Amino acid sequence: MSTTAISGAGFSIDEEEPTEARIRRLISEHPVIIFSRSSCCMCHVMKKLLATIGVHPTVIELDDHEVASLPPPPAHDSLSSRSPAPAVFIGGTCVGSLESLVALHLSGHLVRKLVEVGALWV
Repeated sequence: MSTTAISGAGFSIDEEEPTEARIRRLISEHPVIIFSRSSCCMCHVMKKLLATIGVHPTVIELDDHEVASLPPPPAHDSLSSRSPAPAVFIGGTCVGSLESLVALHLSGHLVRKLVEVGALWV
């Protein structure tokens, strides 16, 4: 597991910590976190959307074997069966894929959610 971008305070990585436990801990420690694969264009779009709003998420690149340890995406995420990554979590809750993030933004709920978790001040 490697980090590609870190916002705010750093985080510790215990190599002895199981992947699932590490992922759960990272989700709980960061208000906005994206789990991605290397060179993922959808992750790039997620980061750009959030940066446009004024949020700079923590981005973690996962190896193929680590992707399987991600919590399941929400049931409403219609593309979740194709690949669990990239996945964005806001306030410890899985928003889902890029399509879910864009839908949340277009519905007008994304900014409110980001403010609620302290990732954005308006």
